[in-house]
Amino acid sequence: MKKNFLIIGQGKIGLPVAQQLAKKGFATTGVARGERANYYLDSNLSKDINKDISKDVNNKINFIQADATQLTAEQLKPFTHIAIIVSPSIASLMSQSTSQRVESYRNTYLDIAKHIASLHSELNNLERLVFISSTGVYGQNSGEWIDETSVPETPSRELSNIILQAEQVLQTAFLEKCIIIRPSGIYGIDRLMEINRAKAVNTPSMPAMPPISPMPQCAWTNRIMDTDLVNIIVKVLLTDTPKAVYLASDYQPVTSLELNNWLCQQLGTTPAKTKTDITNTPEQSEQKSNQQPPATGKRIHSNIPLNWLNYPDWQAGYQMILRKIDNL
Repeated sequence: MKKNFLIIGQGKIGLPVAQQLAKKGFATTGVARGERANYYLDSNLSKDINKDISKDVNNKINFIQADATQLTAEQLKPFTHIAIIVSPSIASLMSQSTSQRVESYRNTYLDIAKHIASLHSELNNLERLVFISSTGVYGQNSGEWIDETSVPETPSRELSNIILQAEQVLQTAFLEKCIIIRPSGIYGIDRLMEINRAKAVNTPSMPAMPPISPMPQCAWTNRIMDTDLVNIIVKVLLTDTPKAVYLASDYQPVTSLELNNWLCQQLGTTPAKTKTDITNTPEQSEQKSNQQPPATGKRIHSNIPLNWLNYPDWQAGYQMILRKIDNL
């Protein structure tokens, strides 16, 4: 049977995934709540990641305007591969309370997972279901190395718990057909939170959702370029022998402090203050700067083949972004 792809979610990752598949000649359908025109499928050039996608390719993408929790088995039966690439709207999350954000995550991740899982026995043509999760499902927070064999500890964040529950619902229903991709922090040419933080001279934080607190003295962070994530999803959909879990991250974890200092050096700005800088006297901060602080966060050991990544480390990625910003 010929491959037939359904991409649930046509945002900044889902849309270019659909475009890449259509460009390769595969039957591809996108699902989103808004109208087709909202997703640049009728433009001469697509937005953001896949700027070289032509109108001809976009026109080859079929489109279903629907809430994913309302999709029927009849609509899903033709598809051999389904990818669920969803997330709540950042714009709406910024104005929501904590309880409202939790509800948004439930509605987006868990409700869609439960609905698709409830139809599993009727999807006879389905060969693979790919769910885009997050490395946030790992509750480990003491600088541990996390690899594909690591079992997630219970996340402290309720939002991450919801994503983990969605994973489990889909794995229970679809068994070995279910492939989980857990991206780390996604960055790119229009995802500039860290660069904006570095531009804010002597400012400990910048407005965001949730608000960024002053940086931990030594928190491990992990990243994946958005274009690399798109490539990873496409390759996982197409590979003959997928892994059960992919940790979609580059090959170089970095502390928040080191990243901020490096970006400030590139931009000629003053590094952001850390929590200890704010709470300590200047003498205490100077003394502690010569000590190795306890690390928090986690270090992701990527299991993505190196040749799938155009940006195998954060420096290569940010150097590209800074060059493009300079040319704007």
